[in-house]
Amino acid sequence: MARRTGGQGPGQLSRGVLVLDCQGLALAIDGDLAISAQLEHARSHDIEVVVSTLTLVEAMNPQRRQPRWQYVISRVRVEEVTRPLTDQAVALLRSAGLHGHKYAIDAVVAATAMAQPGPVMLITGDIDDMATLCDKRVMLIPA
Repeated sequence: MARRTGGQGPGQLSRGVLVLDCQGLALAIDGDLAISAQLEHARSHDIEVVVSTLTLVEAMNPQRRQPRWQYVISRVRVEEVTRPLTDQAVALLRSAGLHGHKYAIDAVVAATAMAQPGPVMLITGDIDDMATLCDKRVMLIPA
């Protein structure tokens, strides 16, 4: 079970990798002040910000401003969904007793987070599902 966190201020991200799920990415693109502060803190402390290629697909919204989309995406590392990552996501779903499209992208995001080195923080709009899918090494931050 992953550690759940309360509201994390940007000063609480001290090192490691910061992963964004769809909600986290969408808020960043929309200019949410709290998420923007966390991303700026990450950049200023050499914390790599990562998203899955599937997160890009899930967050795509034709009503979002394209220049802002491009700016945010240019400042993150986009992690491809490889066969080993897919196998890990399938194993996470199997272990949690979950299946289907409702959990598929969450499982890939969880596997992406768990594949990162060092301390890993995940900004997510779905704390409950991510707590089921992620191991205790991933610190969950509500979006």
